[in-house]
Amino acid sequence: MKYLPGQAQQLPGNRTSLAGYQANHFLFEVQDGVATLTLDRPERKNPLTFESYAELRDLFRELVYADDVKAVVIIGAGENFCSGGDVHDIIGPLTKLDMPGLLAFTRMTGDLVKAMRACPQPIIAAVDGVCAGAGAILALASDIRLGTARSKTAFLFTRVGLAGADMGACSLLPRMIGQGRAAELLYTGRSMSGTEAERWGFFNSVQEPEALLAAARSFAQNLANGPSFAHGMTKKMLQQEWNMGVDEAIEAEAQAQAICMMTNDFHRAYHAFVAKQKPEFEGD
Repeated sequence: MKYLPGQAQQLPGNRTSLAGYQANHFLFEVQDGVATLTLDRPERKNPLTFESYAELRDLFRELVYADDVKAVVIIGAGENFCSGGDVHDIIGPLTKLDMPGLLAFTRMTGDLVKAMRACPQPIIAAVDGVCAGAGAILALASDIRLGTARSKTAFLFTRVGLAGADMGACSLLPRMIGQGRAAELLYTGRSMSGTEAERWGFFNSVQEPEALLAAARSFAQNLANGPSFAHGMTKKMLQQEWNMGVDEAIEAEAQAQAICMMTNDFHRAYHAFVAKQKPEFEGD
């Protein structure tokens, strides 16, 4: 990780501050517990490169240890979210790699999704305009998605001769919008409009383009002001329980809730309720 001089701070318990993190391949800022990550190549609709994939993967891995980040917003600069892998910087070079090289690349892109799912902070994707290929996967791997009516989300892998099975799409998308709808999008690679995406459950809500970032930050801020340890536990349970039976899930949630009952935030909430006050959560 690259930090601004003198701003890297190692905290007790292997905790880290990311307020001073200086990104190389996108924009990153932290304010009041909310990190805003901006894909910043608007002239080409914010495509990803080998380097930005790797830096995103490493950043989300580091977020596991970040004490000062409680929620994350991902947005694209300009009027688009992300057009996927850069045709010139990624697609072209991939045609020249051997099988071990190709597998190393596809595993690396999958590791980005794993890192997003493993970090405890809720991730809010703010999607406007083009959201295609790997960009659609970034939105899919987030916890909450806000869109606009003019957004166009496409899992377009088959349109370039690849399987719709990419970066976990065949696992994540059916759970979100249903098997039949996911199959349609993954087979055809067609674009899903913003209103259709909201109707199908891909978007949590549709915003006006000029209000999108503010809405995403407001959502993230509300989460950041809440019991962040408990939010991390909720995210972990949402992820883990996909592979559990109901009885296993109930037991896992019993253990998770008992752990949360040991936090100071749980006690703060009780004392605030008794005093008829709003609780002030601190994430511990």
